[in-house]
Amino acid sequence: MRLVTYSWLAVVVAVACAAIGWFGLAGWLAIVIVAASVAMHVAGNAIGTGLRDAADRRLERINLPDSPPLQPRPPAHLERRTSLGRLVPVSASIGAACGGLAGTTALRGLASASIAGALLGGISSAVIGGLIGFLTASFVEIVRTSVREAIAAERRSSI
Repeated sequence: MRLVTYSWLAVVVAVACAAIGWFGLAGWLAIVIVAASVAMHVAGNAIGTGLRDAADRRLERINLPDSPPLQPRPPAHLERRTSLGRLVPVSASIGAACGGLAGTTALRGLASASIAGALLGGISSAVIGGLIGFLTASFVEIVRTSVREAIAAERRSSI
């Protein structure tokens, strides 16, 4: 290997050791997991785009000059920009209320925090609870829509 490669390796090891000293081992592992997740997300998008483009090129070669071109299918529900429905804001509101109440009660009762501290912690807990409610409801709505579309497509293909 070249000297430049060894230099970069030394820099990476030094940064890793400094990060472990600064963040602790658990913090360093969390950073690695987040970085790996971002890298896998980017790689998945690149692979998916390449596969889609390759499929489009194969479809163009399949079409014979004397046959009519394949008609594009209408976009699926998940490909269109639509509202997630009434379940999401209601779920986010319920999550925020439960999170705020639980946070305020826990801080006041278990930690003996002041009223101002308990209210501030309750607001923070409400934000986290609302986020959890929003994410849960969004996931449920998208899964429900996907399953409904898959069932409808299966019925159309079996007819």
